[in-house]
Amino acid sequence: MGKKRKHSETQAAAAAAAEAEAKKNDVAPERPKRTLLGWKTKPQEEDGEEKENCDAVHAPVFRNKEKVLITCSRRINFRYRHLMLNVASLLPHSKRDSKVESKESKGSTLNELVELKNCSSCMFFECRKHKDLYLWMAKSPDGPSVKFLVNAVHTMEELKLTGNHLKGSRPLLTFSANFDKEPHWMLLKELMLQITVPHNEPTKMDRGGLDKMTLTEVGPRFCLNPIKIFGGSFGGPTLYENPFYISPNQIRSLQKKKTAGKYVKKVKAKTRRKMHELSNPMERDELADMWKE
Repeated sequence: MGKKRKHSETQAAAAAAAEAEAKKNDVAPERPKRTLLGWKTKPQEEDGEEKENCDAVHAPVFRNKEKVLITCSRRINFRYRHLMLNVASLLPHSKRDSKVESKESKGSTLNELVELKNCSSCMFFECRKHKDLYLWMAKSPDGPSVKFLVNAVHTMEELKLTGNHLKGSRPLLTFSANFDKEPHWMLLKELMLQITVPHNEPTKMDRGGLDKMTLTEVGPRFCLNPIKIFGGSFGGPTLYENPFYISPNQIRSLQKKKTAGKYVKKVKAKTRRKMHELSNPMERDELADMWKE
């Protein structure tokens, strides 16, 4: 003969069965779709205050989706190729493509590549004579664009630097007061800011946090000497031309002339010495042929 259940156990079992039946009959609300800008359809809140708070949390946030294409010309040497890879590692929003032939028609080719890669900017490393490196920064397809001569190149591998400490972080750009005075410097500043895509989300920092921060060099090192600023992408009307720019070919020709001048001086000195000896012959020595007999 089985034992009788207690009255409390019977009530608990009945309540659990009723709750399970209620859960089966209830229909779960449809989950809203999630997008990059927030919720596509916001859930309806019964309480007005909760709805306002939810709208504030899920408000659409501007996300800059601009990408920059980084590529180089053919026959680039290993040092400049490593520099290009170092720059690409510092820009998390960059895309790379195959090498482009350095010809007069490179502008149309690069603009087409930028469009195919769904980018808005381009950095093109152009190497000439396996010695000279030029860097193009351009906004595609309408411009503007600027051409730099790259000097004093030191890659991360040469200096044994650690590189980007936080992979995917944005670079920190600092400009002197001169970039806010002249129009061409202001244009260069805006172009570099748009290519590096600054971080626009607010960041919280404790009071006095800047005093506690330390800067660590991650590399690479190089100097950019502006040559020309064009109104279009990789060409167009010239907006600015650097009057103090001297091409590397002219520098090399001047150095050759200096070395050639030293050689010419030596040849002229030898010629003068011979002419002096011919014009001032030495008197014959009477004892010169004494031991020949």
